[in-house]
Amino acid sequence: MILYTCAQQDKHGSIGHPCGRAADALDDAGYEYEIRELPGYRLVPWTWGQRRQGRDEIKELTGQVNLPVLLLDEGKAVYPSGEIVKWAKAHPHAQQEIGGG
Repeated sequence: MILYTCAQQDKHGSIGHPCGRAADALDDAGYEYEIRELPGYRLVPWTWGQRRQGRDEIKELTGQVNLPVLLLDEGKAVYPSGEIVKWAKAHPHAQQEIGGG
């Protein structure tokens, strides 16, 4: 599972940053995931060129360049952040119980 984020990665979810909200939801649902940081910020105009040049993989997966995007192990892309949060809440990671007997 890969979470594509901006340079904020998994920070600032508590103040509403989309990448942080997505990471927080995955953490709360018990997932381990790889973070892939991509260039550029939507609200910072001087980075827009970086967004267009550095997000080809996201464009290919989703048809758009906005982050975050969650790529599931089976190849399905979930986006934007609100959909990632909904997905994580609906699919909590099954923890295997240790021990038994």
